[in-house]
Amino acid sequence: MIKVAPSILSADFANLQRDVQMAENAGADALHIDVMDGQFVPNLSFGMSTVADLRPVTSLMLDCHLMIMDPERFVGQFAKAGADLIGVHVESTRHIYHALQLIKDAGVKAEVVANPGTPLGMISELLPLVDQVLIMTVNPGFGGQHFLDQMVAKIAALNELKQQHGYQFEIEVDGGINDQTVKACYDAGATVAVAGSYVYDSADPAQRIQDLKVATN
Repeated sequence: MIKVAPSILSADFANLQRDVQMAENAGADALHIDVMDGQFVPNLSFGMSTVADLRPVTSLMLDCHLMIMDPERFVGQFAKAGADLIGVHVESTRHIYHALQLIKDAGVKAEVVANPGTPLGMISELLPLVDQVLIMTVNPGFGGQHFLDQMVAKIAALNELKQQHGYQFEIEVDGGINDQTVKACYDAGATVAVAGSYVYDSADPAQRIQDLKVATN
């Protein structure tokens, strides 16, 4: 059964605590926080203050996905704010190994993120270091996009590398996830699914979280 990490990018910002606690009560395994700087992606969203505000109101893992340029500048601040896992894009920095080391040194789980057009060869040397790999199944920066079917083969190839080398990292997928696409990802080797609009745009978000789990049971 896949782990589910609802993305608060699609939540009601005026009732964020309510929506976060709903996800936790519904059996979510983590909370996905998309951090965007308007440079790496053409949108702006949350900062470390949001993470600090959410930390006291949920026991869920705070999975902070940094879609920002030179993320190593802010790793320490997100760790201090209460992040449990920090993801950085291989495309966003010239010093990706250093960025991941900073995350680990801060006592936080480290994730490397790859965009749809980024080959696995760009992250293969990093796999022994990370706790999680995020394969973007849409182009980053906006919610509500359609799932890119071509990414299923990429997930499977990553899972094959994981099995060959005995790596223990989680494989997370993000973008266009619903009760149909999540099964294809899970069958290919994904272990964590980010879901934003599928959960929060529903009349019954709690049921949607369960639907993702049932689809991969």
